Amino acid sequence: MLKDITLGQFFPGNTVVHKLDPRTKLLLTLAYMTTLLFMKESVLTYALMLVVLLTCLSLSKIKPKAALRGLRPVLIIILITVFLNLFLNRGETVLLKFYFIVITQEGVLWSVFMATRLMMLIIGAFMLTYTTSPIALTDGMERLMNPLKKIKLPIHELAMMMSIALRFIPTLIEETDKIMSAQKARGADFETGGLIKRAKAILPLIIPLFVSAISRAGELALAMESRCYNGGEGRTRMKVLKTALRDYVALLGGVIVIAAVVLLGRVNLF
Repeated sequence: MLKDITLGQFFPGNTVVHKLDPRTKLLLTLAYMTTLLFMKESVLTYALMLVVLLTCLSLSKIKPKAALRGLRPVLIIILITVFLNLFLNRGETVLLKFYFIVITQEGVLWSVFMATRLMMLIIGAFMLTYTTSPIALTDGMERLMNPLKKIKLPIHELAMMMSIALRFIPTLIEETDKIMSAQKARGADFETGGLIKRAKAILPLIIPLFVSAISRAGELALAMESRCYNGGEGRTRMKVLKTALRDYVALLGGVIVIAAVVLLGRVNLF
């Protein structure tokens, strides 16, 4: 299960999506997630957003199986979302009624919409880290937030912290897996018993994991100091961000998709 968490992992490649400017990918990801959150519940709008997501996966040469693997850790959240929307949303067309349990057609459609929306949101967020290196992600966030320097916000430090946090997710997951394997070899059981028993079994992982995280943070700080890192002032970059024609085409495509979602939201099939 831990190995299925793919957030923060970067898969190097030479595809069109990998070559896009990180600022373009950040803006498009933000626009995609915002559109998913506020678009109208319609079969046409969901179908369009799903086509956009599958197209991006195909262009980045990321297999759908690899993207779906990242949904396993949040599968319980998706199931709870489906369950709550299935039974709590009431409609006029009743499909099943058993005592106080009532399932309606509107509830089924709403639960499917919410589960699909949640899965597309998660995969869309994963796509950003799949195709963007931590350094490029840091530079992109810093350049996009650059106007906030006028109000004395530490933009470079904020971008660096967010990038390091994303980058350390796979590292901490790998460390947790090692600790669990070591404790299993000593007789620890993490898979049997009820929910409370499993939660108690995970408690011994917390202390060594915190110790390891603090140790890694100290090593990282020492490495940055030994390389004379002193923040964003006077810092140069080996690769300067430059927008190309493909970035403008991608941004134009994003605007067209948002406009199409707004127009399709006015069409009611159900």
